[in-house]
Amino acid sequence: MIIGIDLGTTNSLVSIWQDGESTLVKNLLGDFVTPSVVGVDDDGRIIVGAPAKDRLLTHPSRTVAVFKRLMGSNASIKIADLVLKPQELSSFILKQLKEDVEAFTGEKVSEAVITVPAYFNDTQRKMTKLAGRLAGLKVERLLNEPTAAALAYGLHEEKDNEILVFDLGGGTFDVSVLEMFDGIMEVRASAGNNRLGGEDFTRAIAQYFTEQLNHDGLIPSDRLHKLEPKILAEAERAKVHLSTHHEYESHLVEDEKRFAISITRQKFESVCESLLSQLQQPILQALNDSSIAANQLDHVLLVGGATRMPIISKLVTKMFGVFPNKSLDPDQAVAKGAAIQAALKSQDESIEEVVLTDVCPYTLGIEVVTDTYDSKLVQGVFSPIIERNNTIPTSKMQTYYTANDNQESINIKVFQGESRNTANNIYLGNVTVDVPKGLAGHQSIEVRFSYDTNGLLEVEALVVQTAERTSSLIVTGEDDLNDEQVNKSLEKLKSLKIHPRESMENTSVLYRANRLYEQNIGEKRELVGRVVDYFTGILESADEEKINAVREQVNRELDQYEL
Repeated sequence: MIIGIDLGTTNSLVSIWQDGESTLVKNLLGDFVTPSVVGVDDDGRIIVGAPAKDRLLTHPSRTVAVFKRLMGSNASIKIADLVLKPQELSSFILKQLKEDVEAFTGEKVSEAVITVPAYFNDTQRKMTKLAGRLAGLKVERLLNEPTAAALAYGLHEEKDNEILVFDLGGGTFDVSVLEMFDGIMEVRASAGNNRLGGEDFTRAIAQYFTEQLNHDGLIPSDRLHKLEPKILAEAERAKVHLSTHHEYESHLVEDEKRFAISITRQKFESVCESLLSQLQQPILQALNDSSIAANQLDHVLLVGGATRMPIISKLVTKMFGVFPNKSLDPDQAVAKGAAIQAALKSQDESIEEVVLTDVCPYTLGIEVVTDTYDSKLVQGVFSPIIERNNTIPTSKMQTYYTANDNQESINIKVFQGESRNTANNIYLGNVTVDVPKGLAGHQSIEVRFSYDTNGLLEVEALVVQTAERTSSLIVTGEDDLNDEQVNKSLEKLKSLKIHPRESMENTSVLYRANRLYEQNIGEKRELVGRVVDYFTGILESADEEKINAVREQVNRELDQYEL
């Protein structure tokens, strides 16, 4: 069985192809959505999902979220006494989703299709595959999120149409233009921003709340810094509330005091004005690169939880002059599409074959030396080999020549980006080849780039005179791990204690109750405290039947104390 996983910045989901349709799988807590949050409990055990999310407020130094944004970077993240890489943290989420499917189906799972933002670069894609490997999964394919969404909407079943997918998740933004014809779903162009998502809108509200609280020194700046987790939690609630209401009003509790905070939908749009502007440029770029005009589009799809914000629908409607299609749950579309791709990958007979093509989201090329009209040499010039939005898999070749007399080798430096100056692009790696000595420009090499659907780049260099050929898979950054490093990472994760799955439901209730105790004051806090004491006592009894009977009752009672 191949499972489909939407590994999100804020939330993650898993799906399978079952009985001829894409089926979302619930986690142990009965939810389709698993928060992409990892924490360390007081006994040093790893906790994942909703229980970890509840401790973001109460134990910020022992909990981490939004680490997908750091995927492919050199970052190390400290939680409690552990130091982990983004791909290692992501592996905990993937492992949890894998176990949820195994519990649901009773079958062992070892393969997966994992979705990634279309604008993820090579390093980010490789680290996502590594996260899968650390979780015990063979990643059969990395599927771009907008393509997965188009599959979920069933647009592959239509004959011919032009589609734009607007995918705004918790931490990333993608826009893709797709064309469907003769059973082929072809991505014509992709653009986006890996550092723009719903979290940024939350932070914009948080900044506004901070300004309110700091007005006239209401709360000193040093205390505001300590209150940051609580302010962010309030901002997230405000963002959700404003999707269905025109105003959000609440109180922040600090030292037994209540401080009023509020924001209107109109003010929200104002404080997020710069973020809305940032969403427009990738849309215009994707349309331009695809050579498809806005009025030629048959469908405009909204995908990603952040598209629930009315200001997003307003923006898209204004740009295209039509109401976007958001008939599917925006949180679920990508995961459902991943299961369809998994079914296609496993050649399930219940699904009609569709060919998916994708594009290279960035231009790939090498650094060269060129000369000016007065024969002066210019260093650090970017020479494109595969232009952005070329359909992949693809293979392109360019011929280059020695720059100096008696040159013995050529160091091929590979870059990714759009700037003429390589200093402004992303360095991916290098390949060195030996060449016979001779006059400058007399020795030539043919450099071929081969780029596949998983975003992996192979560089091949042929020295024309000697026919010597060198081939290498580019190492795209320091986070690429060799087998020895992978095994070291696996050993590190294996040594960590994981919170027992069988007690996760109880732990989730207890952590939620503790969060609500901190959020409330006065009589409500006292009542929540009694609930905590009561449920703790039930847990200490170790009477499973009694615990199971009480747990749902406790959860319902806690509902009334949510702010």
